Amino acid sequence: MFPALETERKQETLPDPYEDFMYRHLQYYGYFKDSLMLSSPLLRSRQLLFDELDQVNPRLREPRELFAFFSSKGTLQAPRWPIECEVIKESIHHIEWVPPQPEYFYQPTGNEKLPEIVGEEKGTVVYHLNPVPTEGSYFTSSRVGGKRGIIKELAVTLEGPEDDTLLFESRFESGNLQKAVQVDTYEYELTLRTDLYTNKHTQWFYFRVQNTRKDVTYRFTIVNLLKPKSLYTVGMKPLMYSQLDANIYNIGWRREGNEIKYYKNNTDNGQQSFYCLTWTIQFPHDQDTCFFAHFYPYTYTDLQCYLLSVAKNPIQSQFCKLRTLCRSLAGNTVYLLTITNPSPTPHEAAAKKAVVLSARVHPGESNASWIMKGFLDFILSNSPDAQLLRDIFVFKVVPMLNPDGVIVGNYRCSLAGRDLNRHYKTILKESFPCIWHTRNMIKRLLEEREVLLYCDFHGHSRKNNIFLYGCNNNDRKYWLHERVFPLMLSKNAPDKFSFHSCNFKVQKCKEGTGRVVMWRMGILNSYTMESTFSGSTLGSKRNIHFTIEDLKSLGYHVCDTLLDFCDPDKTKFTQCLAELKELLQQEIHKKFNERGEEVNLEGSWSDISLSDIESSTSGSDSSLSDGLPVHLLNIVDELNQKMMSKKKKKKPLQTRKQRNELHQKNKLMPEFKLTEDASDRAELAPTLQKQSTFYKTLENFRSSAMKNEKLSLSELNGGERSTSMDSKMTLILRKNKEKMQSKRPGFTPSCPQRGSTDSSQESAPESSQNFLCSFRPAPLENVVEQPELTISPCKLHCASRCPQASVGQR
Repeated sequence: MFPALETERKQETLPDPYEDFMYRHLQYYGYFKDSLMLSSPLLRSRQLLFDELDQVNPRLREPRELFAFFSSKGTLQAPRWPIECEVIKESIHHIEWVPPQPEYFYQPTGNEKLPEIVGEEKGTVVYHLNPVPTEGSYFTSSRVGGKRGIIKELAVTLEGPEDDTLLFESRFESGNLQKAVQVDTYEYELTLRTDLYTNKHTQWFYFRVQNTRKDVTYRFTIVNLLKPKSLYTVGMKPLMYSQLDANIYNIGWRREGNEIKYYKNNTDNGQQSFYCLTWTIQFPHDQDTCFFAHFYPYTYTDLQCYLLSVAKNPIQSQFCKLRTLCRSLAGNTVYLLTITNPSPTPHEAAAKKAVVLSARVHPGESNASWIMKGFLDFILSNSPDAQLLRDIFVFKVVPMLNPDGVIVGNYRCSLAGRDLNRHYKTILKESFPCIWHTRNMIKRLLEEREVLLYCDFHGHSRKNNIFLYGCNNNDRKYWLHERVFPLMLSKNAPDKFSFHSCNFKVQKCKEGTGRVVMWRMGILNSYTMESTFSGSTLGSKRNIHFTIEDLKSLGYHVCDTLLDFCDPDKTKFTQCLAELKELLQQEIHKKFNERGEEVNLEGSWSDISLSDIESSTSGSDSSLSDGLPVHLLNIVDELNQKMMSKKKKKKPLQTRKQRNELHQKNKLMPEFKLTEDASDRAELAPTLQKQSTFYKTLENFRSSAMKNEKLSLSELNGGERSTSMDSKMTLILRKNKEKMQSKRPGFTPSCPQRGSTDSSQESAPESSQNFLCSFRPAPLENVVEQPELTISPCKLHCASRCPQASVGQR
């Protein structure tokens, strides 16, 4: 809870609803003109605030928070785990640290060893988690602390101080290690746990080892990776963290490892191929506790600590409002931050454009959280640029879209067992709450204001540098505009961001991603930001691993580029557009030369499809959606049926005009066409040619009726109307009416009977009247085109002929 609001709650009780109602009621009717009345304690509402002198200048209190995120003592919400997961009680925390020297890529020597996989048949299992839920099972419930009961000791028991067996552990937040097998004194084979409720997605690892020995070379080999390509083949090193180094020397995560090799596993289960990652390491201390990770971890608890510091900051909490977007499948809070400076007037507040940012839809891509943290650090600062951005934008930020996956150590999926970034079009609110509520929030935001930019932060496992995926714009008015922001970002961060690696092709298999769904909702600048797990190949950072500070700095560059992108002086924007056109011309020439074709770009070269020029995006092992789990298929079918039934329901008619138009269009005209034969049309055509004169006469009658309300309807019956119809016309009309009534039992004409409501009255004039009212607009083949009329015949007849119509209608 925000401190100011918490203090208010301590000092006052909740307002009496009746007291508040009476106060507003009396105030509305002007009973508080006297200051004595207004200051009366009997009539005063606790929902109003007064100034220090208690003067007559009340104002409404700001709405209180809907959820108490953090208690007054500052304790965090404990993560909720699936009930199948065992969780140790220890709290894991790492310090942030920037290496003083660049951490270069590993340079292969060509002599790297490829260990043959031995397995537990010939080795000794020293760590093994209980069987975890895989494909075919599904999430049922969660609780704080995970599985009930006593936590078992999974590591082997040391036989004495001389026993140098490593002790493994991964049952902590974001940890991932399923099994460790000792195949030699200092050599271990490691098996990663798949994403819960799936049988794949093994990429992220994060585990702890204890009982280390100094100056001894250990070898670790992960044996069940699934991607055929990896950044480990081009110099990426694993990360190591020494607890003793952190405590003594304030040293944090650092890149370590030698003899790094990524290769195909020689074992085959007949279903899918596995790949291995092997490396050697020397620990810096004896009896140390060390951690290994695929990338710098950023847990759900780390996020909550950061948000708690923002909530407790009296300045930042004024322009950063923390809300609950929704609860995840396991019941963990998905946070939504709204960041903007208060506007002087409601008009200026409504004119602000919005920027939407999100991260960690893929839980194993922790680099996304570090970029997000850099963005939040800057936008919440007192920098003049940050203040300007808060003045002109409303920022909607979802810093962790998939907290469940982050907590349990998944690489790609939520507890639904599916990649959330392939299900942004889902209708399953309960099964995919995080992305359903995110899409719904953005949909409501689009109804309120323009969303200038949407960006979802990700990590990339096959490419170096940082880059964007966007969506080619089909509107020629904004041709290439979606590429301006990425190009500007590459100029602001030239040693980290690669515009050449950006791609703007919209593939069919990516239709369910946040980027494409938001683009189709109307956000032109809709992006996925991809950050490498490794480092840069550009400029001054060439062949150097990214640090935490490098990623955080990119969050700042996003803010800086936003200012350039929205600069009222369009010089930079125009220059970037011109540069983009030149780059595109070069790319077109290159593509046609590769095909051995000639192209002339002197004419309308901008009409060439950009999708044909670009290659498809790559790097995801989940490009194709797995579809829905079996237990959700029936739910989807039921929801689709309900939606279809709602679409079939007709909207209730609201006016008489709508009823008449509906009868003309959908009921009477089609039946008249079906029942009318060719001979009737031929006989009817000469008569219908006289309608123009007849309608003018009716209009004159209507004018006279408005002047004299007592004009009898019988006089109108005996006028020019009866003399203009011959007997043959009357027989044809009566014949058509009988046919229609026989086909539609119980049908009542839309207009009342002319003259009198007596059913014994002659029906021939009524038939003619109903025909002209209902069938006048029918498009007949032989009807001569009529002069333009200033009033609808149906409206004329209904208004001037109906005895039940009011004077105003006549």
